[in-house]
Amino acid sequence: MSLQKDPENKESKTLNRFADVANQTILEVGCGEGRLTWKYAKHAKQVFAFDHDHDALRIARADCPIDLHKQIHFANASARYIPFSKEKFDIAILAWSL
Repeated sequence: MSLQKDPENKESKTLNRFADVANQTILEVGCGEGRLTWKYAKHAKQVFAFDHDHDALRIARADCPIDLHKQIHFANASARYIPFSKEKFDIAILAWSL
């Protein structure tokens, strides 16, 4: 039996209760391997996601669905220095990053 994270999709349901990501520009702080990113990105206009863990980002980039490659922008960075200075975001997501 393999380990399933959030088999009941509670994370997505909760996110959708509080934020409508459709056609929005999203900033995701601490995206890790992209587990949550894939759940909402297909509905967003653009996603700017960053994490300080280089290995996790490498996995996120490798696992990124082909249809989302132009929509999601990954960066290796810490929340102490958010690497997007000129972009404007409609929604910021911080989940499981503390």
